[in-house]
Amino acid sequence: MKRPKLKKASKRLSCHKRYKIQKKIREHHRKLRKEAKKRGRKKPKKDPGIPSAAPFKEELLREAEQRKQRLEELKQKQKLDRQKELEKKRKLDAKKNAAKIKEKTEGKESSRKSEAKTNKLLDKNSKKSFCRELKKVIEASDVVLEVLDARDPLGCRCPQLEQAICSGEDKKLLLVLNKIDLVPKENLEKWLNYLKNEFPTVAFKSATLLKDRTMQEKVTKRSARIDLSRNTECFGSECLLKLLQEHCKTQNKAIQVGVVGFPNVGKSSIINSLKGARPCNVGPARGVTKSMQIVHIDKQMKILDSPSIVADPSNNALALAMRSIIDTGESGLANVLEGIDAILNHCSKQQVMMFYSIPDFRNTEEFLTLLAQKRGMLKKGGVPDTESIAKLLLCDWTGAKISYHSQPPEYQRLPPYLTEDKIAEMQKGFNLKKLEEENTTTVTALKYPNLASSITFQSAGMTNGTIEEKVLEEASEHENLETGEEEEEEKEEEENFTESDDDQGNGEEEEEEKNIKEENNTQVIRKANLEKQQPRCTNPEKQIAGRHSNTLPFSLEKMADEDDAYDFNTDYV
Repeated sequence: MKRPKLKKASKRLSCHKRYKIQKKIREHHRKLRKEAKKRGRKKPKKDPGIPSAAPFKEELLREAEQRKQRLEELKQKQKLDRQKELEKKRKLDAKKNAAKIKEKTEGKESSRKSEAKTNKLLDKNSKKSFCRELKKVIEASDVVLEVLDARDPLGCRCPQLEQAICSGEDKKLLLVLNKIDLVPKENLEKWLNYLKNEFPTVAFKSATLLKDRTMQEKVTKRSARIDLSRNTECFGSECLLKLLQEHCKTQNKAIQVGVVGFPNVGKSSIINSLKGARPCNVGPARGVTKSMQIVHIDKQMKILDSPSIVADPSNNALALAMRSIIDTGESGLANVLEGIDAILNHCSKQQVMMFYSIPDFRNTEEFLTLLAQKRGMLKKGGVPDTESIAKLLLCDWTGAKISYHSQPPEYQRLPPYLTEDKIAEMQKGFNLKKLEEENTTTVTALKYPNLASSITFQSAGMTNGTIEEKVLEEASEHENLETGEEEEEEKEEEENFTESDDDQGNGEEEEEEKNIKEENNTQVIRKANLEKQQPRCTNPEKQIAGRHSNTLPFSLEKMADEDDAYDFNTDYV
């Protein structure tokens, strides 16, 4: 059966519908006309043209046509001019791009080197900038406050810094024991008795939360829950201010006080507590302060905030973990794990287990996995996130969360840069009796943790710091030059031995080879004599390590100048 053809629907409308549509259209047009009248817009009147009865009609029409032609010509000229200008611009842009491409291809290496140099200079996080700013603070300050963590005061001391201040004329050094509320009372008294024999020390507890405008708003909202009385209180600030004001009176001039120390010791928080406001940025991260900052306290006193001391890489793993600015990225993760291993090795295992309420562990990895599982720091699939827990644990130990204490050494041995005369000179101008009395008042006013609750910690001793980065770079350059020269000498000797062992030709060739051998031997002998005349250290690494451990970079500068007298590049033949 064939399917019947379907007819298309007709477009006819009923009269009712058609009239209705027409009526709506008329209303719409009427509405538009009314709106146009209100706006005042009228249809433009048509040009009636020149009437046929007007005289000189043909001449007027010609003039009108001529005007039109002129306008069209002007428009075409303008178009051509624009096109020419655009073409010129395109050509210039093409030339510039070609020149830039040539410059890039030719001087890529030079530009990279210059960019690297400028980035190093501009980088505020670099070791050079930290050392530069610290040196500025030391040179500008009359009194230097070395801030020490009361949990490990010996580890916070830098011998290079102390020697630099002792060697400088008319400079005083004061030790400030910060974070005293995290240490047992007996241990704090022992450390005060130990340190006061070398430098005048001040017991201090800085204010962690200061009452400024932003903090007041938060407190009013949650006044019932948060009690900021302990955190906002500062202990030892009056004692320190009195000491500095008395020194001002003895000097009869305005003084500048530099605050110096390793990272996370509490330099900026001490300045904020002395000022009673927050002029300096404070944070748990290391290296928050990156440049020198001046804070006015009185007309007679200015305090200089400095970036942290850069720990020398020759220090042990514990000192680098606690006192250096460690990168928390992928490169610095190995250093973090090494630091935690060193911390656990220097603490009693039972106390750590009791503090973290963790079962017995065999190594650091097991400890980190147990701690991550307990605190719920897990990755996908329930795998413990040991990396993040390691960073968090290191922040806790360097911050003000964990209470641990280290015992002072039994026998007090003065460092080589400190003598009895130098100690008397440093203590001169300060009222030590008043200082002791005020320290006792601060010690009695605070609450301390028990010996059982705080973890016993074995200090690694003083940490070496780098005050001048340039000196270290010069020393490393000298080492490279010396090693390079020794390698060249060894190569020459090996060549001489190989030439003597090889079979020689006959006739004139034998005589020429003999002459060459004699000349080489004379060169080697002369070089050996020159080296005997100018004694040189066979192991430069030990020599530089000894310099860092005992003496300052200022002594290194002299050694570097003496070494510069011998030019390693020249061949003394």
